Amino acid sequence: MFFYNIQLNPVIFMIMLLEVIIFSHQLLSWLARPQEKERLWHIIVVALLILYNLAENLIVMPDPHIPLPVTLQVIINQGFGYVVTAYMPLYCYHTMNFNRLGFHRRYGFLLIIIPALVGFGIYYPLSLDLPGTLDYVYMTTGVYAIVALTATARAIYLQYREDRNRTAFVERWWIFAALVFWCVSPVIGLVLGQPNWVVGVFNNAVFLLLNILLMRKTVKQSRYEYRQLQESNISLAQRVKERTIQLERSNEQRTNAFVNLVHETKTPITLMNNYLEEYIQKHGSNDDLLVVKRNLDKLNNDISNLFDLERYNKGLGIYHHAQVISFSRILEDNLVLYRSYCEKKQLALTEQIGEDIYIKADPEAISRIINNLVENAIKYTDRGGKISVMLEEKEGKVRFSVDDTGIGIHPDQHVKVFEPYYQINTQKRSLQGMGLGLPIVKKIVDGLQGEVVIDSNPQRRQGSCISVWLNGHVPAEEETVTAGYSVRKYSGLEAEGFDLPDTAYDERKQTILLVEDNNAMLRYLFRKLSERYNVCVALNGNEAMKKFKSYPVAPDLIISDVMMDKVDGFKFARIISENPEYNHIPFIFLSAKFSNKDRTQGLKLGALDYIQKPFRTEELIQKINSVLENAARQKRTLLNNTIRALRVMNGELPPPKEEGVSNGFEQNCSTYNLTAREVDIARLICEGHSYKVLGDTLFISERTVKKHVQNIFEKVGVSNKVQLINRLQS
Repeated sequence: MFFYNIQLNPVIFMIMLLEVIIFSHQLLSWLARPQEKERLWHIIVVALLILYNLAENLIVMPDPHIPLPVTLQVIINQGFGYVVTAYMPLYCYHTMNFNRLGFHRRYGFLLIIIPALVGFGIYYPLSLDLPGTLDYVYMTTGVYAIVALTATARAIYLQYREDRNRTAFVERWWIFAALVFWCVSPVIGLVLGQPNWVVGVFNNAVFLLLNILLMRKTVKQSRYEYRQLQESNISLAQRVKERTIQLERSNEQRTNAFVNLVHETKTPITLMNNYLEEYIQKHGSNDDLLVVKRNLDKLNNDISNLFDLERYNKGLGIYHHAQVISFSRILEDNLVLYRSYCEKKQLALTEQIGEDIYIKADPEAISRIINNLVENAIKYTDRGGKISVMLEEKEGKVRFSVDDTGIGIHPDQHVKVFEPYYQINTQKRSLQGMGLGLPIVKKIVDGLQGEVVIDSNPQRRQGSCISVWLNGHVPAEEETVTAGYSVRKYSGLEAEGFDLPDTAYDERKQTILLVEDNNAMLRYLFRKLSERYNVCVALNGNEAMKKFKSYPVAPDLIISDVMMDKVDGFKFARIISENPEYNHIPFIFLSAKFSNKDRTQGLKLGALDYIQKPFRTEELIQKINSVLENAARQKRTLLNNTIRALRVMNGELPPPKEEGVSNGFEQNCSTYNLTAREVDIARLICEGHSYKVLGDTLFISERTVKKHVQNIFEKVGVSNKVQLINRLQS
């Protein structure tokens, strides 16, 4: 065949097309899996074979139609075979994994390329003696080929003796046979008188067999990796299954322990609650008992929610819904409790209760729905807001709704609020409970085949409306309407007013600023501290900052909660620390948040202490007394030192007596290597002061004074004050 009058060998042309396809496929495979280094070495072999066929076998050189000098055509025609041969030591080293062929990997190509360059690059252009050049290059490279092939055969044999891997042994002999045929093919062509393209066909056939060998290895490796992957997946799935079972068992154990704990807690709470109610009935009530009763009821309600939620999760029944009850009457009885709370909080409560609305349900379950929804509306609605409670019947359906003007619920949270322990992220963090009220409501309503609907979008309107839809019921003549049910007399809501006036300022007392948004806690601390101190109160950090301007003096101590609306305790402490007028005021945190992170953050803001709730009142009061006494003592000492310095400057007092020269005190202290602090302590001891006075003067504790004195005794070599005074003043 001819191409632009250039004669081409059709057999070699077809072989080259096949090799181009093989090269492309192997290149794509290597790009997909670059970790397969053996494939890369084979790709280079195929590329060199394509160049070899193009230069030596495809085109019959020299050809007058090729626009190259005849000498250059001969060099190209004869030289590319040596380029392929020079690559073979490196190829064998990497594909056979032979460390014994390290010398040939590093220097073998030089022993082939250098003779070819000398012969075809220097001798032939000068002499044009092609037969002589071929003889020279053949003999030189042939000697190295014999040495290299011998070393390779020996390496194959030794490697097989070590690993006894017959499969690898056969593959190495295939590669070795291809190398032997490649090296002796020029000699066979000369002896038999065959044209170059015939020898080239046999050479390519051998390397194509090597490609088949590589593909076979690739398939086997892929199958092996696939099996390994399958086994790994099965093993991983088994481990995941076992771990899941372990976690489920562990979770079941923790849940059971939690349920048992809650169950055991209900008994003492019930006893305390009953005894307290009996005491109130016999002896009457007061503010302290009401606070105890209200918080005990809140704790009991939270414990009941926890217990009931776990029973629901286990699929256990809680209520008996086969009873016929009057929803209207239960709602009216429960609302009696909340009217007083709304009045105290200045909330407008409106009621629209339809008459004689009946359903089939457990009255305790309906009471819990009512209490949870109404309590949430009261808690999350600010003073001056409105709450509307409605009960109506439409086409056999009963709708109970609570509408308020509170903070509202964003549409993204309409589903999440029914998840256990989920809490709405609002500024009113102190008002949040455990996140169990609405989940309990949802569980009860689902058990009654009803529906809970939330209509709330703070961006559209203020507040929220939560509606409960249940199936109505018309009692038959023979059906009895259940009338025996209990109604709560107390709840966890705070009934007192929120306005707590500050104490009148008494200049003989120190001043404490209390920042706490829990009204009961605020009133309790106020009552305990107001007997001895001036006390001003604030519900959050924002109000506390206003107290600095409204109260006659700045506080001597600040006690603050952490979780508060508008400005929380941490932000308030940061504001105080950055204000040069107030950053000297001692600060104490009093909070239910007591993780290591919270405590560290509070102390970093400059707080003297971070006290955890619950706390013992006696310890808190003692802490407050100590802080204020130390602050007062420091102020007195600073004032006395300032007055004394002013009197010395005005000549009313003589200057301090110089000790160093007259009695040798300073010189003796220097002789015994006393530090500056130890010198001050020694001077005060020589003046006859006690350890307590030393501590107050130097603003250190008495224990620290004793430790310094002991060090002074050891340095000077004495055992008591008298010996020390005599030794230092001598």
